[in-house]
Amino acid sequence: MDAVQHFALLDEARRNLPGGFKAEISGDTIVMTVGPSGMHQRNLLVVRRQFDAHCPGDLLPSENTDLVSPGVGKSRNPDLTYLPADVLETTDNQVPAESAAVAVELVSPSNPENDWVGKVRDYPVMGIPLYLVVDARLKTVTLFSRPDGGKYHRRDDADFGESLRIPQPFGFDLETGTLLPYS
Repeated sequence: MDAVQHFALLDEARRNLPGGFKAEISGDTIVMTVGPSGMHQRNLLVVRRQFDAHCPGDLLPSENTDLVSPGVGKSRNPDLTYLPADVLETTDNQVPAESAAVAVELVSPSNPENDWVGKVRDYPVMGIPLYLVVDARLKTVTLFSRPDGGKYHRRDDADFGESLRIPQPFGFDLETGTLLPYS
């Protein structure tokens, strides 16, 4: 069985899981998480409003859209991404990962390794140029950028209360002073 057939088999299993779960594929693993908390949603909205204010006209925000890379066996579902409008002209919930301008994740307190290890590994392989991690446990925001296909070559960190520069195509300073920590 080749990589694309293997991915198709895992993708079929993922699609047949019961509702109420967010499911992703990373290699041979299906990663399942439960729905987000109110604080998670609030922090996501704080970040999204800033991205929306600086978003180029040809990109649209999308929450919980599957970014797929069948050739490398990956399907990830970021909390927030920005995609070209024409990519979203589909009745399906999956789009090519390489079309994403950014992936934004708010770290789950129950499974932080998924965002800090799995997605740091998967997103550059999937061709996603910017990966923003908001970690309310650590009170930090981290931007990974400059992927070469195998890894990100730049990492910028800021604590809650500091700003973090988000490069083009957005080009703004993300303000983190109103993000709420988990503790």
